Amino acid sequence: MALREQNIDALCRSPLDVLIVGGGINGAVCASALSARGAKVGLIDSRDFAGLTSQHSSNLIWGGVKYMEGYEFGLVAELCRSRNELMRRFPSAIREIRFLTTVPRGFRHHPMMLWAGAWLYWLIGRGYTSPPRYLRASTIGTVEPVIDTVHSTAGLEYSDAYLFDNDARFVFGFIRSALDHGCLAANYIEALELRDRAGEWRVKARDGVTGRHLEIRSKVLVNAAGAYVDELNAAAGIESRHRHVLSKGIHLVVPRIGDSGRVLAFFADDGRLFFAIPMANRTCIGTTDTRVDAPDTAVTDQDRMFVLSNINSRLKLPRPLTRADIIAERCGVRPLVVPKGSDVAMDFLQLSRRHVVETDRERRQLSIFGGKLTDCINVGEEVCRQVAGLGVALTRRPSHWCVEPGRGERTAFLERAREIGIAEDRAPDTGESLSERLWRRYGRDAGTMLDSIAKNPDLAAPAIAGTGLRLCEIDHLRDREMIVTLADLLRRRSKLALLYRHEELMAMKGLPELCDRLFGDQGRAKFEDYLGSEEAA
Repeated sequence: MALREQNIDALCRSPLDVLIVGGGINGAVCASALSARGAKVGLIDSRDFAGLTSQHSSNLIWGGVKYMEGYEFGLVAELCRSRNELMRRFPSAIREIRFLTTVPRGFRHHPMMLWAGAWLYWLIGRGYTSPPRYLRASTIGTVEPVIDTVHSTAGLEYSDAYLFDNDARFVFGFIRSALDHGCLAANYIEALELRDRAGEWRVKARDGVTGRHLEIRSKVLVNAAGAYVDELNAAAGIESRHRHVLSKGIHLVVPRIGDSGRVLAFFADDGRLFFAIPMANRTCIGTTDTRVDAPDTAVTDQDRMFVLSNINSRLKLPRPLTRADIIAERCGVRPLVVPKGSDVAMDFLQLSRRHVVETDRERRQLSIFGGKLTDCINVGEEVCRQVAGLGVALTRRPSHWCVEPGRGERTAFLERAREIGIAEDRAPDTGESLSERLWRRYGRDAGTMLDSIAKNPDLAAPAIAGTGLRLCEIDHLRDREMIVTLADLLRRRSKLALLYRHEELMAMKGLPELCDRLFGDQGRAKFEDYLGSEEAA
């Protein structure tokens, strides 16, 4: 029986200590932290893991330098601490990256004030990254020739961190850690009814794949539904003190801009920071900040024009970027937490990005408002403290509840890869070696792939011609990562749908055969379903 079906059966079999509803970064990190501490945890999501906001981030793991303008130094300190911890725990996946910010003439702050702020930011971050430096306008062009400095007065270079793989892949790493510690996680399980009866939560749910109805019982319920937290609380009859305001952010993926590997940061026409971010052999540009009323939203022509016009006016390109250059689009909503009853119409862009964990002790229920990739460690630790206060025994105290295996294991893995003969085998799209890719994406699980390749060298071959995805990964994804749709693979377990235009990807040799390998007799139907899905649009 497949892992997903095993977990669904087990979810119905006996009561849990904690049921988490929502498999984005908040839910995933809570599942990992709680299960590592010995709690019996279940996690469900009506979509795939990281199927909403958590697959649409900027991939930046940063302390929030822009929050310093609002004097949110406490928040910046928390985020920097979490950033540093993530860099320590995941050195292969999260790496330091340099930001080059260009200051336009007539900007609201003098460049020297921004320079001083960059040093304060570095100090708040405990000097964990390389120190900042000030650049004269005449120097920027020699450092980054692609930047148009005609309207610039100065530049600042500073460091933060960058998620080397896609954000949804990072989220699944926490799901994988939770599974390894006994968590019962399943995607495409919709919570239909949530009732607190006789000291126990009873959640009626439906399997979106088979239509099967099930009931899950748990002592504690954690609402980690992201932008749907308010809706889920209403369904459960929970009266919270906070609510969400939703902000739409979009990014456009275009051919690579420049080759320095820096994040290019500008102040957009509306005064906010605006980025051109490296993404493998592409560049991700954005973002917008538009208030919306619903979590499900889409990129508009106005969004595209805002991003394209801002980037074109700040770079020296052979020709301006147009809609024809857009390879893929990312569109998500940021759930921003505010007290209920507050009026945010006038100061929407100044709303804090701080998270709040609200606990209803009487009903043994937690709601996570806000949250982001950088802040995930803090969210996980806080939820563990709150759950323990509700009477759930956390019998283990791991020093690190989700962490990349140590340097010794990595060295041994890479040495074995050399012995097998795949160490120099490089991906045609990114140039990364197969051994580095497998380690970064799968950690200890990559060792079983080496075993498979040693027995059958054909498993090191590309699963889709022209990409870095290998056959051994497909077998692992099929057996261990609960792939239900082709979009789960192309958009979330990998980032192929972000690096290639849809029509280009669909025409690549090997994709239909990959579907057969993943889904068996349903392979062709899954391929056709993807062609007609919104995610493929």
